[in-house]
Amino acid sequence: MRTRSVMAAASVLLGVSFCVAPSGHAGEKIRFQPVIDLLQVPGHIVLGGVSGVAVNSQGQVYMLHRAENPVVCFEPTGEFVRAWGTDLIGSGHGLRIDRDDNVWVTDTDHHLVYKFDPRGELLMTLGEPDQPGLGEGQFNKPTDVNFGPQGELYVTDGYGNSRIVKLTAKGEFVTTWGEPGEGPSQFNAPHAVVIDGKGRVIIGDRDNDRIQIFDSQGELLETWKGFAPFGLALDPDGVLFVADGRANKILQLDDAGKVVKEWGGVKGAGPGELSTPHMLEADRQGNLYAAEVAGKRVQKFARKR
Repeated sequence: MRTRSVMAAASVLLGVSFCVAPSGHAGEKIRFQPVIDLLQVPGHIVLGGVSGVAVNSQGQVYMLHRAENPVVCFEPTGEFVRAWGTDLIGSGHGLRIDRDDNVWVTDTDHHLVYKFDPRGELLMTLGEPDQPGLGEGQFNKPTDVNFGPQGELYVTDGYGNSRIVKLTAKGEFVTTWGEPGEGPSQFNAPHAVVIDGKGRVIIGDRDNDRIQIFDSQGELLETWKGFAPFGLALDPDGVLFVADGRANKILQLDDAGKVVKEWGGVKGAGPGELSTPHMLEADRQGNLYAAEVAGKRVQKFARKR
């Protein structure tokens, strides 16, 4: 089958690292090489804005984009595997993969969170279709979902409700926190969520240009300011990376929330350039993947050994 690459054929070396495996200090600058011409998109799939990317335990790469066949799966080497979701997902926003390789998607059009098995069979739907609200079983334009140490769910709910919703692994409501605003524990487009090794819930409070960090019950612990966190990813060592979609940059933060390294800043389609980086993923080898909405691609940043 004739294919069309999601990335132009080139790569540029950004730097070299002297470690053999991911090294563990957030303050040490980690070096990456952009890898494009990776994912082989079949000709029958015309990409819209690419909003999400995730990698499963086998190294398969899942892409979420805003057009037909919104969920697309590729082998680690880039070959197309399968796609699904045309008649189900309205506007895919966030994409995550849990410890069992199930695929989770947030849908801002239908106000839902979906759970699929790795082949695309729908296992669970959370929320009320086309019924936005503040009820325990409702969302209003949810943006992201992620998983706690016991499989519990945290949903950034999101563009409409400006809150965080915590549920059990079975989707049962536990608690919620947040409201619109600029103060502590308030949100303006909570856009991304990751949970670190301490069980802290790290929220990208995008339009307030900050990250807010909470314990598992919603108590505010820290606030880090100075960037627009569209996407968040933790690497295997717990180093936090931020996709700043307004600045077209990816940032590496230290344990105090300070930027120790950044790259991008030039909006474009070349290697290492970024065009509205939206969501981020780190695989088990510490490589990063950036979903670019305006760029309509996934760009991989391979960790230098």
